[in-house]
Amino acid sequence: MSFNPQNMQKMMKQVQKMQEDMARVQEELKDERVEAEAGGVVKTVFNGHGEIQSITIQKEAVDPEDVEMLQDLVLAAVREGQAKAQQLAQDRMGQVTNNMRIPGMPGLF
Repeated sequence: MSFNPQNMQKMMKQVQKMQEDMARVQEELKDERVEAEAGGVVKTVFNGHGEIQSITIQKEAVDPEDVEMLQDLVLAAVREGQAKAQQLAQDRMGQVTNNMRIPGMPGLF
């Protein structure tokens, strides 16, 4: 098997394009939104980077006699939102990389 500079150059261009596409998708994920609800009274919104954008709690969820229930609902909505944001990022990056495993990028694939 001999070294072919043209194949190497072609491969390097493909890698560079993939890097550019991945950077573009990372930028776009900042503006993507996913929502999660718990009990119909707690709603969270995350961006595609998994950062909480907002938490909304309906008045009927606030019961001074049962604060633990509200805490559980908030935690459930946050966890679901994080999972949805992670899945969104995996899906978007998977489109760019054709679901290749890329060393050094844990959690994305």
